Amino acid sequence: MTGYVYMTASKKRGTIYTGVTNDLGHRMPEHRDGEGSRFTGRYGVQRLAWYEEYFDIRDAIQREKSLKRWPRQWKIELIEKTNPEWFELFRGIGW
Repeated sequence: MTGYVYMTASKKRGTIYTGVTNDLGHRMPEHRDGEGSRFTGRYGVQRLAWYEEYFDIRDAIQREKSLKRWPRQWKIELIEKTNPEWFELFRGIGW
């Protein structure tokens, strides 16, 4: 089963949430509607800033666990490698 690790943000360099899902197209609207994660609803981290796709959900889960231990600055640097302006990627990837 495919898996995705993703980071959402409230704004550029704002609050960051790291998550994992097997269906990014379903999960992102849940975040926008305040479902599934109290953190995203409370802090408004609804902008998809970064994601990686994995062929196996277990690999995605391991990557998420690793990223959650990273310092905030490392997460910012990872996002800015591929999305320096912190654009909303969810609309840009065809979902």
